[in-house]
Parts: sequence; C-alpha cells; structure tokens
Amino acid sequence: MSKALEIHRLLIQEYGDRPWAHRADPLSELIGTILSQNTSDLNSARAYDALRAAFPTWEQVRDAPVEAVVGAIHSGGLAAIKTLRIQRVLTTITGQRGSLDLCFLAATPVDEARRWLMSLDGVGAKTAACVLMFSLGKPVMPVDTHVHRVSGRLGLSGPKDTPEETEAILESVVPPAARYAFHLNVIAHGRLICKAQRPRCALCVLACRCEYVAQHPELKG
Repeated sequence: MSKALEIHRLLIQEYGDRPWAHRADPLSELIGTILSQNTSDLNSARAYDALRAAFPTWEQVRDAPVEAVVGAIHSGGLAAIKTLRIQRVLTTITGQRGSLDLCFLAATPVDEARRWLMSLDGVGAKTAACVLMFSLGKPVMPVDTHVHRVSGRLGLSGPKDTPEETEAILESVVPPAARYAFHLNVIAHGRLICKAQRPRCALCVLACRCEYVAQHPELKG
C-alpha cells in the first residue's frame, strides 16, 4: 500500500469516511471561497450570510456601490479588497458568459474548468479547486494552509513545495475517489492534532508515517 493510501486509511479510522455532499451552486461557492480567504470559517460565514441578506442576487452585488458591499462583508476582514475581487469576478463572468451562471463547468473537463476559473482576477488554485470539489464533485485537491502543512510534515510533499505544487503532487498520489475525504480529514487533523504551533505528535495516528516526527522523536512523548 502506498504511503498516501495508508495515511488515507488511518485518517478514515480516526475521523470517519466523508461521502461527497453538495454545498452550493458554483458561483455561490466561488464567492464564498473568496470571502474565506485570510479569515476564519466563522467570520467568512458571517460575511457571506450578511452579503446575501443585503443583496439577494449576485447581480445586485455586482452593481451595488462599493461601500455598500464593503459594509455588508466587514465581519470577514479585508472587506475592501474582497469587494473589489468579488465585483470584478462578477463583472467578468457577465461579460464572458452573458449571465451569472457557472453551471456550464459541470460538463467541462476538469483541467479546462480549472484554467477558466483561474483566469478570473483574484481566483487562485485553491479557490478554483474548492469550487470544483465542493460544488461540482470534481476529483481535485484543494490545498489550504492545513493541507499544505500536514502534507509537508508527512513527507508527501517537499519542504519547499508551493501550495500549487503540493496540489499537483497530492493529485498524483491520492486516487480520485479518495480526494474528497482525504482533503476534509487532513484539514480536521491539522486543526486538532498537527497544529502549526505545538503539534500534538504524541496523540497522532500518523506518527509512524511522519517525517517530521522521525526528525523530532522527542515530540512523541
């Protein structure tokens, strides 16, 4: 069994399997992911709910005065920057597609859909992958700060690999059908055990497979 599959098996034992569950339409997922950048899940959820309460349609968000959108999403942090990104994305989509509907991505090959999303100003690899995975069930691998850190410590990716490089590495070693559960379980593990500061290696079910622990055996307790 490959190292990635063994890690996947151990994480399922610890956190359970995760069958795919649809979260939102692709455009809503895209805007929600932009709002999640550089803030907590709680704050981004508050900002998203406030934005939808103030502007029930994405057309209204696109056409609203900048200061009104900034005010609606202030709880998510970086409100001015995120407002600019969101309104630019909505304007670009309207110009390219004629309407604010990204459901065409469901029938678009993964690599083509990823490239199209990343052509939008302010949409990087992680944001594009989140839309593809959570809204459309595509077999991609979003790499957030937890996935990047845990993968590096385990030795699945290298210490100098960027998140984009880590995404490509993980997609090469984690089978498509396992990527959704792997992604969510690695995030859970990063939040609970493999923390950025003071990782709880003595409690880690992956310690026997971890290069970071091998280099710091005193952390096993």
